[in-house]
Amino acid sequence: MSPSSTNEARYSGYRDGSERFRNPDEYEAWAAAEAMMEQARAMMREAENALELWKTGKEMNRLRCERRGISQTDAEIRWSATTTAKNAITNNNFYVSLASMYYGAAAANYSRALYLRSRA
Repeated sequence: MSPSSTNEARYSGYRDGSERFRNPDEYEAWAAAEAMMEQARAMMREAENALELWKTGKEMNRLRCERRGISQTDAEIRWSATTTAKNAITNNNFYVSLASMYYGAAAANYSRALYLRSRA
Protein backbone atom coordinates (compact mmCIF):
# COMPACT_ATOMS: atom_id res chain seq x y z
CA MET A 1 0.00 0.00 0.00
CA SER A 2 1.35 3.42 -0.90
CA PRO A 3 1.79 5.99 1.87
CA SER A 4 -0.37 8.47 -0.02
CA SER A 5 -3.68 6.88 0.81
CA THR A 6 -5.16 4.55 3.37
CA ASN A 7 -8.13 3.90 1.06
CA GLU A 8 -5.83 2.25 -1.44
CA ALA A 9 -6.14 -1.05 0.42
CA ARG A 10 -9.76 -1.27 -0.76
CA TYR A 11 -8.57 -1.65 -4.31
CA SER A 12 -7.65 -5.13 -5.32
CA GLY A 13 -5.94 -4.64 -8.62
CA TYR A 14 -6.03 -3.17 -12.26
CA ARG A 15 -2.25 -2.60 -12.43
CA ASP A 16 0.17 -5.25 -13.63
CA GLY A 17 -2.57 -7.44 -15.04
CA SER A 18 -4.37 -7.88 -11.72
CA GLU A 19 -7.88 -6.63 -10.88
CA ARG A 20 -7.11 -3.64 -8.67
CA PHE A 21 -9.43 -1.28 -10.54
CA ARG A 22 -12.74 -2.24 -12.05
CA ASN A 23 -12.46 -0.13 -15.19
CA PRO A 24 -9.97 2.09 -17.05
CA ASP A 25 -11.78 5.33 -16.12
CA GLU A 26 -11.44 4.52 -12.45
CA TYR A 27 -7.74 3.78 -12.94
CA GLU A 28 -7.21 7.07 -14.81
CA ALA A 29 -8.97 9.07 -12.08
CA TRP A 30 -6.89 7.37 -9.38
CA ALA A 31 -3.65 7.89 -11.35
CA ALA A 32 -4.48 11.58 -11.88
CA ALA A 33 -5.16 11.95 -8.15
CA GLU A 34 -1.84 10.32 -7.29
CA ALA A 35 0.00 12.62 -9.70
CA MET A 36 -1.68 15.67 -8.18
CA MET A 37 -0.79 14.49 -4.68
CA GLU A 38 2.86 14.26 -5.73
CA GLN A 39 2.70 17.76 -7.16
CA ALA A 40 1.06 19.05 -3.96
CA ARG A 41 3.81 17.49 -1.87
CA ALA A 42 6.44 19.13 -4.07
CA MET A 43 4.74 22.51 -3.61
CA MET A 44 4.66 22.03 0.16
CA ARG A 45 8.39 21.23 0.15
CA GLU A 46 8.98 24.50 -1.72
CA ALA A 47 6.82 26.35 0.82
CA GLU A 48 8.79 24.80 3.67
CA ASN A 49 12.07 25.82 2.02
CA ALA A 50 10.83 29.40 1.66
CA LEU A 51 9.75 29.48 5.31
CA GLU A 52 13.10 28.07 6.39
CA LEU A 53 14.88 30.75 4.36
CA TRP A 54 12.79 33.40 6.09
CA LYS A 55 13.51 31.98 9.56
CA THR A 56 17.25 31.66 8.88
CA GLY A 57 17.46 35.17 7.47
CA LYS A 58 15.58 36.59 10.42
CA GLU A 59 17.90 34.91 12.90
CA MET A 60 21.03 36.00 11.01
CA ASN A 61 19.72 39.57 10.91
CA ARG A 62 18.92 39.46 14.63
CA LEU A 63 22.47 38.33 15.44
CA ARG A 64 23.98 40.96 13.14
CA CYS A 65 21.90 43.70 14.75
CA GLU A 66 22.71 42.39 18.23
CA ARG A 67 26.43 42.74 17.49
CA ARG A 68 25.80 46.34 16.39
CA GLY A 69 23.81 47.13 19.54
CA ILE A 70 20.45 47.40 17.74
CA SER A 71 17.41 46.27 19.72
CA GLN A 72 15.56 43.08 18.81
CA THR A 73 12.44 45.03 17.85
CA ASP A 74 14.39 47.24 15.47
CA ALA A 75 16.11 44.15 14.06
CA GLU A 76 12.72 42.61 13.26
CA ILE A 77 11.54 45.82 11.63
CA ARG A 78 14.70 45.97 9.54
CA TRP A 79 14.37 42.30 8.55
CA SER A 80 10.73 42.61 7.52
CA ALA A 81 11.64 45.53 5.23
CA THR A 82 14.27 43.55 3.29
CA THR A 83 13.63 42.15 -0.15
CA THR A 84 14.79 38.69 0.96
CA ALA A 85 12.15 38.59 3.72
CA LYS A 86 9.40 39.81 1.41
CA ASN A 87 10.35 37.29 -1.29
CA ALA A 88 10.48 34.41 1.20
CA ILE A 89 7.01 35.21 2.56
CA THR A 90 5.62 35.71 -0.94
CA ASN A 91 7.07 32.37 -2.09
CA ASN A 92 5.72 30.62 0.97
CA ASN A 93 2.21 31.98 0.40
CA PHE A 94 2.36 31.16 -3.31
CA TYR A 95 3.48 27.56 -2.82
CA VAL A 96 1.00 26.92 -0.02
CA SER A 97 -1.78 28.18 -2.31
CA LEU A 98 -0.61 25.91 -5.11
CA ALA A 99 -0.42 22.94 -2.76
CA SER A 100 -3.98 23.63 -1.56
CA MET A 101 -5.16 23.73 -5.15
CA TYR A 102 -3.44 20.42 -5.99
CA TYR A 103 -4.74 18.75 -2.81
CA GLY A 104 -8.27 19.85 -3.69
CA ALA A 105 -7.94 18.55 -7.24
CA ALA A 106 -6.54 15.26 -5.95
CA ALA A 107 -9.46 14.90 -3.56
CA ALA A 108 -11.88 15.47 -6.43
CA ASN A 109 -10.15 12.79 -8.50
CA TYR A 110 -10.12 10.32 -5.59
CA SER A 111 -13.84 10.96 -5.19
CA ARG A 112 -14.34 10.43 -8.89
CA ALA A 113 -12.44 7.13 -8.73
CA LEU A 114 -14.56 5.95 -5.81
CA TYR A 115 -17.72 7.03 -7.63
CA LEU A 116 -16.66 5.15 -10.77
CA ARG A 117 -15.89 2.12 -8.64
CA SER A 118 -19.34 2.19 -7.06
CA ARG A 119 -20.96 2.44 -10.50
CA ALA A 120 -19.13 -0.57 -11.89
